[in-house]
Amino acid sequence: MSEPCCSVVELRQYTVHPGTRDTLIELFDREFVESQEAVGCQVIGQFRDLDDPDRFVWLRGFADMAARRQALGAFYGGPVWKAHRETANATMIDSDNVLLLRPARITSGFNLTGVARPPLGATTIPEGILEATICSLADPADESFAAVFERDVVPALQAVGAPVLAYFVTEAAVNDFPALPVREGENVFVWVSTAAARTRPLPAAMTSRFSTPPQTLRLSSTARSRLRP
Repeated sequence: MSEPCCSVVELRQYTVHPGTRDTLIELFDREFVESQEAVGCQVIGQFRDLDDPDRFVWLRGFADMAARRQALGAFYGGPVWKAHRETANATMIDSDNVLLLRPARITSGFNLTGVARPPLGATTIPEGILEATICSLADPADESFAAVFERDVVPALQAVGAPVLAYFVTEAAVNDFPALPVREGENVFVWVSTAAARTRPLPAAMTSRFSTPPQTLRLSSTARSRLRP
């Protein structure tokens, strides 16, 4: 997991009106990928939640918090979003379920080096499933928590064919683009892996610090998602 793409990552979960998710995905993949990347965002991945037909999930990254503020201002104040925001917003019930994250280690972010995005007009849905596991903690994840994860969970998932692609902790910096709210006052540890055929219980050194049971999102990449199984 060398050369991670981004030191700040948003995990965004949108609740959409029934029957409109594919409308939003088609619009997003056509209009909101290159236009965001042109102003400094990294559109890491777009997904259908396999357990909720009314949820669209995506990951967006930035070089740092200052770059995030500048890029978001440029995109949401720019012509592409203004041209299509009414159509996009018409599909959405809620877009505020957003976790602001940073890699737990310098090298634990997504490594997208050499990974090409399918071109405009692509329609083939990648085979396989990704899983995003969200652990809510009573206190911020520290060195010891990450060390237990690396020692016990990473090799266990690797052994069952579900390598961990990246892992993150809460970015504690203030959200300095308040027009886009994020979940505040929470401590999370998040990892993304390919889906495991079977799993083992998480170590007690991790579960003893959970404030709620972990949430696992089973994700199917869209046709133009750069991140895929």
